[in-house]
Amino acid sequence: MSRIAARFAALKAEGRAGLVTFLTAGDPDGATSLALLEGLPAAGADLIEIGMPFSDPMADGPAIQASSLRALAAGANLTSTLDMVKTFRIKNDTVPVILMGYYNPIHAHGVAAFCAEAGAAGVDGLIVVDLPPEEAEELAGPARAQGIDFIFLTAPTTDDVRLPTVLASASGFLYYVSIAGVTGTASASLEAIEGAMTRLRRHTALPVAVGFGLRTAEQVAAVGKLADAAVVGSAIVQKLADGLTADGKAKPGLVNEVLAFVTDLAAGLQTAKV
Repeated sequence: MSRIAARFAALKAEGRAGLVTFLTAGDPDGATSLALLEGLPAAGADLIEIGMPFSDPMADGPAIQASSLRALAAGANLTSTLDMVKTFRIKNDTVPVILMGYYNPIHAHGVAAFCAEAGAAGVDGLIVVDLPPEEAEELAGPARAQGIDFIFLTAPTTDDVRLPTVLASASGFLYYVSIAGVTGTASASLEAIEGAMTRLRRHTALPVAVGFGLRTAEQVAAVGKLADAAVVGSAIVQKLADGLTADGKAKPGLVNEVLAFVTDLAAGLQTAKV
């Protein structure tokens, strides 16, 4: 059983949804980013998404765009991102890690080499937001061969005709983008999310994680009553940004402040047990 499947099975046994957290690899520097990553499991993260820094993250809002630029300025790249996962695995072999980003850096690195290195590093899943299902097999196939799940996005605009195409090669879990827009902007209504969960579960038995626009423990708890996991990205990244100096350096206590915020988010899911 993969780490992702094992984690969702454990969450189901606990009777609660999971918390999926996001950070950008290398933001604001390698040491701080690694400290955050290593602290996330104890803070309550059930699954961890790591953003692969990219200069043109078109699906992301201002907070994550800025985090990617900070990471690139600090020297982060795809190789350092994989090294970060490898280091994380020395201390933690259970929490699933999903790399999220765009196809350009992977293509430039070389698909076969990237998938082999990602598998060896301990990556469990990939979310590549600009690679549609019709064109995904060139990456999804080699990824699956390394035991890496390929996770697809669906949105309010993904209708019942389109869904089978999206789901044909999906594994791990399904990521439901709850708004039509970029990350970290508006939030969807609970009624809309509930309707989407009902519809998606008619089409797939995969766990469904809901993201885009979740910022508070209350929102996470509410989504946790409807979905299998709640994803928080921009709010965590913004919390990190709030702890930087004017020249982008980490202030003392930044790591603890960000992890305390994650602990607060995770507490919301304990109250949302079914």
